[in-house]
Amino acid sequence: MEHFKYHDQAEVSLVLSNNPDAYVLQRADNFEVPTHIFDRHAFYETDEIVNLLDKLKIDLIVLAGFLWLVPQNLLRHYPNKIINIHPALLPAYGGKGMYGDRVHQAILDANEEESGITIHFVNENFDEGEIIYQARFRIDPGDSLEVVKFKGQQLEHLHYPKIIENLLKKM
Repeated sequence: MEHFKYHDQAEVSLVLSNNPDAYVLQRADNFEVPTHIFDRHAFYETDEIVNLLDKLKIDLIVLAGFLWLVPQNLLRHYPNKIINIHPALLPAYGGKGMYGDRVHQAILDANEEESGITIHFVNENFDEGEIIYQARFRIDPGDSLEVVKFKGQQLEHLHYPKIIENLLKKM
């Protein structure tokens, strides 16, 4: 939201969340971005989200920290227009239950020498959509979970907005 606040060709039109306590809702309010909270029924058993996004003429859906599979009606309506960011170099350390600190801890437990981020299109499976971009960082001996997480977040903040811009230019 910060990156696109004064952008002349793109804007964050809406923040959606299934968690009414998600910090992103407060951030959206700080940036004067409208929000919408939905539940599992609305997401999986109705067209409420598709209709809302259509009404707002949304071009690209950007996931960040969203842990549910995206339903078929949304995937069909927005083919190759839903992206996600994952805190590892997919296909390694992806799949159901692999998110946030769980990913970083698994990487540390495996004594990996590097990690990174993956930006990918979303499909019907967890973390299996076509890879758009990956960036790597070195894991130094003694790096803690917090350090590995921080290194990944630095790459996320650097690259995700740029990839979003590039995708929007192609639409």
